[in-house]
Amino acid sequence: MDYQNWGPRGISAPAKAELPEVPVERGMVLEDVQSGWVGAVTRVEKSGGMHVVALEDRRGKSRSFKLGFGFLLDGRAIRLMPPAPRAAAAGPAAGRTASGSVRVAGQRAQVAKASRIWVEGKHDAELVEKVWGDDLRVEGIVVEPLHGIDDLAAAVAAFKPGPGRRLGVLVDHLVPDSKESRIADAVMASPGAAGNVLIVGHPYVDVWQAIRPAVLGIDTWPAVPRGQDWKTGILKAFGWPHATKEDIGLGWQKLLGAVRTYADLEASLLGRVEEVIDFLTVP
Repeated sequence: MDYQNWGPRGISAPAKAELPEVPVERGMVLEDVQSGWVGAVTRVEKSGGMHVVALEDRRGKSRSFKLGFGFLLDGRAIRLMPPAPRAAAAGPAAGRTASGSVRVAGQRAQVAKASRIWVEGKHDAELVEKVWGDDLRVEGIVVEPLHGIDDLAAAVAAFKPGPGRRLGVLVDHLVPDSKESRIADAVMASPGAAGNVLIVGHPYVDVWQAIRPAVLGIDTWPAVPRGQDWKTGILKAFGWPHATKEDIGLGWQKLLGAVRTYADLEASLLGRVEEVIDFLTVP
């Protein structure tokens, strides 16, 4: 590999919302914009609820940086994401939790803190618990389902967020100019929200879609005709029972059973959940 031409490029980055999300890979050459450090990825680790990447420069020196914004790849500003998913059949590596964190031997769950993670429904909560549950118990953070966000403003006001009582909210289908984005904007403009509330979202109609299709043995999620209930349409396309709420619940359990680690989920969800955990746990 040619290290000779590595160095700061002084390229201005586009707005964060426009940056492409790129999974980190061993050997990838990156530049940290803030420090100007340039190096090849030698390892990626997870500690304290966040991913850290080690970059080794041409002199063999290494520095570690938190994944996220502030990197250049081939001169292009990117948002550096957790590693791309590997084989779906593999469970957590020895000594690791399902989220990829180092498992803390003998660690008891902390008493729940005042801060909370809110998600849109029971299925969202179950998915977050399955992948990040071990981490959240160590941190003392509880996940609670909202069952929709139409009344989010009132719920946040009742929660009374503030220093030491933060709130992270994960929203389905949070895309520009949507009902969800307008609700989120109104909540963030309310008293006490700034600095104490973080609302993030993924682009999927439902959290089911955050499971990588390959994990389920399909190329892509089925298209559901407009006007048809999405979950019902998905189960129908799979040829599974879909007529009752019980059928939908059982179908979800099949899908959830296919998820073993963070590697089975789309990067768009991984990044948002990690962002919320960082917000609630990092001073």
